[in-house]
Amino acid sequence: MNPAAPVTSARTGPPYRRAHRVPKVALAAATLVALQLVIRGVLAFRGYFYWDDLILVSRAGTHGLLSPSYLFDDHDGHVMPAAFLVAGAVTRLAPLNWVGPAISLLVLQLLASLALLRALYVILGWRPVLLIPLTFALFTPLGVPGFAWWAAALNSLPMLTALAWVCADAVLLVRTGNRRYAVTGVSAYLGGLVFFEKAAVIPFVAFAIAALLWHVNGDRSACATVWRAGIRLWTASLALTGAWVAVYLVVVNQRRWSSDLSMTWDLLCRSVTHGIVPGLAGGPWAWARWAPASPWAVPPTTVRVLGWLVLATLLALSLARKQRIAPLWLTAAGYVVACQVPIYLMRSSRFTALELAQTLRYFPDLVTVLALLAAVGFCAPNRPASRWLDASSARALMTTAVATCFVASSGYSTATFLKSWRDNPAQPFLQNARRGLAAAHAASSAPLLDQEVDPLVLGRVAWPSNLASHMFALLHDRPEFSSATTQLRTLDTSGRLVDAQVTWVRAIKPGPVPRCGYLVQPDRPVRLALDGPLLPTDWTAEINYLANSDGSMTMSLPEGTATRVAVHPGLNRVFVRLPGAGDAVLVRANTTALSVCVAAGPVGYVLPR
Repeated sequence: MNPAAPVTSARTGPPYRRAHRVPKVALAAATLVALQLVIRGVLAFRGYFYWDDLILVSRAGTHGLLSPSYLFDDHDGHVMPAAFLVAGAVTRLAPLNWVGPAISLLVLQLLASLALLRALYVILGWRPVLLIPLTFALFTPLGVPGFAWWAAALNSLPMLTALAWVCADAVLLVRTGNRRYAVTGVSAYLGGLVFFEKAAVIPFVAFAIAALLWHVNGDRSACATVWRAGIRLWTASLALTGAWVAVYLVVVNQRRWSSDLSMTWDLLCRSVTHGIVPGLAGGPWAWARWAPASPWAVPPTTVRVLGWLVLATLLALSLARKQRIAPLWLTAAGYVVACQVPIYLMRSSRFTALELAQTLRYFPDLVTVLALLAAVGFCAPNRPASRWLDASSARALMTTAVATCFVASSGYSTATFLKSWRDNPAQPFLQNARRGLAAAHAASSAPLLDQEVDPLVLGRVAWPSNLASHMFALLHDRPEFSSATTQLRTLDTSGRLVDAQVTWVRAIKPGPVPRCGYLVQPDRPVRLALDGPLLPTDWTAEINYLANSDGSMTMSLPEGTATRVAVHPGLNRVFVRLPGAGDAVLVRANTTALSVCVAAGPVGYVLPR
């Protein structure tokens, strides 16, 4: 079949019979997609929120969903407005309920799988060989980590859908000349871009797939043919890419780029030897994890050797069987580099662990590209000397056996990944915290002092998303969060809400006024001297005071933001969060005729009592 020729249809037989006939290959493909969804459903519903997921949750609770500051946040080098919008909508429907994200994962995965099936059909038709690249793409563990992590899947799965769709539209546009494929292709490309800036590779991949398809079918000027026939798609996509690059440069801080080429090369090599090659055999089989890091592949020697054998066998058989496919192998090798190097240049330094390359979360698009390249390879003409590989019952039996072994190996790797993935400290922490917050809300009207959550759940590098007031902002059944409270409680490392105390990192020195300490009045701001300096961070002060009436004071460290504190008549105690640094606490009374005596007390961290 010449892919450059327009597709025509000729009915052979009664129309009603053809309309109801479903090709066996289509049924088999649908069965494979359904089986993948079952496996991915287990992964999704047995998973939970992890790290960046909680950043998305926190931002959804503290920003308007349509605000530019929310949609166009520089999220660790990513520009992903549509991903933020989807995450925010899901989170607001059911805050901190994993069912919503799990359902969204399955919906996005179904769209990606169906888009890939469409692309394979456009290239191959309902030929049985379609099932080979489809099986690889649906079940290889190379796509599992990028699916299980919700924040990563919100980037990669829409990109995979757009990638497969645009590649199919590119082939159809060149083949038929129908302009609607240019419109739908550009629209799908834009959809991929607004979820993930890495989707900028889509036009180049689509052009390569179309050009290689025409090349293997004998067009000596395949690139020129594809360029001329698809000019509307290519020019519009390149213009859109340029505009998106401009947006990206405005949003993202480019100082994060690394020039450590040695580490980038080491990461690239490690990704091949411990990720991609074992993945060809359904590996890695084993995973390691140090909380709070995500799991990384630790393939045993057996599966690494098996992976190299699979790669060598595929290379030898394809070259022996097919003509004009060397450019396909070169394209595959080039994309292995292209899909990773920009990421490593943003992530690598001399302090980077090589295990980053073994997390496998950067490979979902590589899986789709390899599947499409394999489909193009099947369209290449056979070599006359390879008739021993022609269709036969022995070949069918061998292919089925190999595919079954691959799916079984991949299933084992997926199961071991899930076991490691479920070792997630966020799940018990958040579940305990929700129960504790609900109980505290029912028992008392006292606000909770805002605090950082356990660093194994979300570290300080994610500030302010790691604050409890941000993470639990959308929960209705909880106390209010405040910078001052009369009842000090904290979330311990397991998420339980318990009584707390302030550690004596520093102490407020006794004041100069006898039987009072420090006398604070509206016209007499006071400096509460500490017994030593405080370094910049968020501190908590225990303020023991005697006031003559209701009112408020403003408190701060010399280098920090001010906190407004309500006071009540009589002898009382209040705990105040003071961000900043310095060697004293500055206090000013805000209410007319208010007099407050402040005694000595600790300034430090909040810990369970």
